[in-house]
Amino acid sequence: MIRTTKPKNARSKRAQDDRAPKLTENAKTTLIMRGSSTSLLIQNVLTDLNSLKKPLTIKFTKKNAVHPFEDHSTFEFFSEKNDASLLAFGTHSKKRPHNLTIARTFDYKLLDMYEFGVEEATYKGLEQFNTQKPTVGMKPMLLFTGDVWERDEEMMRVRNLWMDFFRGETVGSVDVEGLQYVLSFTAVERGNFHIRGHMIRTKKSGQKLPRVEVEETGPRMDCTIRRTREPDADMLKEALKTPRKQIPKTKKNIGMNVIGDKIAKIHTGKQDLGKLQTRKMKGLKKRELDEDDDATMVDEEEAPKRARKD
Repeated sequence: MIRTTKPKNARSKRAQDDRAPKLTENAKTTLIMRGSSTSLLIQNVLTDLNSLKKPLTIKFTKKNAVHPFEDHSTFEFFSEKNDASLLAFGTHSKKRPHNLTIARTFDYKLLDMYEFGVEEATYKGLEQFNTQKPTVGMKPMLLFTGDVWERDEEMMRVRNLWMDFFRGETVGSVDVEGLQYVLSFTAVERGNFHIRGHMIRTKKSGQKLPRVEVEETGPRMDCTIRRTREPDADMLKEALKTPRKQIPKTKKNIGMNVIGDKIAKIHTGKQDLGKLQTRKMKGLKKRELDEDDDATMVDEEEAPKRARKD
């Protein structure tokens, strides 16, 4: 258990506030660590993941005797201690050679975990390509090729894992010049997929639009799904819940017609026509009549009749 104490200074107070729940959470930090026995290949894989995820990574250099599928309490401890919700763990054994495990946590509790085997014959790291490398903080574009990603539930969960792993910071706009690195995930069959990294280059073409070239820059990995730990239904529902303050308020009686114009319906109360404001005219004003006015009006009305009798 990690003891929560009262902060003693402003620095620890800021660190404690940074860990507190927020409406818009911070970018997820990835904790990269290796087991008690690792191969050179899997160490290079962890190094590549660390390079692609910088500066949102924390890399451990010492070995850790962890068996996550038997006991994941160590993952939860490291996740809370380092405030990291993503973990990449590499091991190597005769039974499971070149093993890569990626786990996600919610509220410092294990949400789901996936184990991949990296093929030794086809692996090629970033340093083995004599090309330009992606810079620190560059967000990769993710491309998922193959209908297996759409029709298989396990592959859909794996796709969601990799999208969350490379999501990075949430930004409102992206500069087109920063869209230079793309990661391609190609699934040929269930349980197997290939990862390829490419740099996008724009060169002069003598026309208004530049010529676009794609150059492989790594990493190149062929992965096989081995063991998985699916998320608990209740925990997944809680993790996907949207805060009430972030739900946009819908305006009633406002819609859109077929040509794209905004239309609305307005409800008004009962109108009292007796209090209706009309144009102010002298002839429309009410006035009180006295007895002389009544007699004059009668005489004026009877005068034509008497003239006819005469």
